[in-house]
Amino acid sequence: MTTVPSTLSKAPLAVPDQDRPGLWADYVELTKARLSAMVVLTAAVGFMVAAPSPIPWTALVAAVVGTALAAGSAAVLNQLWEARRDALMERTRFRPLPARRIGTIHALSIGVLLGYAGTMVLAMGANLLAAGLALGNILLYVLAYTPMKPRTTLNTLVGAVCGAVPPMIGWAAATGSLGRGAWLLAAVLFVWQLPHFLSLAWLYRDDYRRGGHAMLPVVDVRGRVTCEVIVLTSALLVPLGLLIALAGLAGPLYAAVALVLGLGMSVFAVRMLASPTDARARAVFLASITYLPLLMFAMLVDRGTPPTSADRGITDTRAAVTAVLAADGEPVRTVAAP
Repeated sequence: MTTVPSTLSKAPLAVPDQDRPGLWADYVELTKARLSAMVVLTAAVGFMVAAPSPIPWTALVAAVVGTALAAGSAAVLNQLWEARRDALMERTRFRPLPARRIGTIHALSIGVLLGYAGTMVLAMGANLLAAGLALGNILLYVLAYTPMKPRTTLNTLVGAVCGAVPPMIGWAAATGSLGRGAWLLAAVLFVWQLPHFLSLAWLYRDDYRRGGHAMLPVVDVRGRVTCEVIVLTSALLVPLGLLIALAGLAGPLYAAVALVLGLGMSVFAVRMLASPTDARARAVFLASITYLPLLMFAMLVDRGTPPTSADRGITDTRAAVTAVLAADGEPVRTVAAP
């Protein structure tokens, strides 16, 4: 049975005044602003891939700002829930909440306000579907993923679902619906997160054990299962990445980049399986944080033809009726909405 060192079982020591970060720096850390930037990137790519021409810039700004606010809300509420466990972990014990630089009510207010603001920005600047996805994702992250972390290794799968939603928010903001492209982007994000998070959890497995989190590398002492999952999911990125091009969402340049990146991830994963060391886990993690931004950039540079209404999904009843009548050869009259 693992025991918590006495220095970690107590509340963290106060940070000397000269080393205390300012309030804004605490806000940046509390909202995980740097991590949220990756979330916003995937939402923006989802929007750009689906957007018609000319690009609806107001909706794009709403998608970016709303997603950023929603991601910040989820991060704050997650840290609020985990403050006691964060105090036990070396990596997190000096975060604003466990270090007591920000109080519980203060953090709760920030988290709720950010969530409300993000939802409203998406609802007013884009549409209700995008807003609903963002709000649902906050609730899933805080009320399902967070309490699952100390209970079951399946928490990583739920967390991966949360990470797969942002490109769907972007797609919904651009089109008002969810087509096959949105689901393909979400699938890539879901699978990518597994080698990404499992390699990180491997590096901090002792810290997660101290915090009482049921991460797979914590319970998988030999690391065999962890490495096998990393290899399987890294390999899956190859066909999933190519499916984006086959679906017409990106061109041949993107396909070449996706193939190289997916094979590269697989090579690092296989090397970790052959020799599960911290150095090889770190290589997988670094490969993962290289993979995603390069893949997203390639998708933007070599963007395919904007999806048709059939790909997006038809949400307007009048448009659907018009399409049916036109196919039957009936005369179609356009009537202005009241």
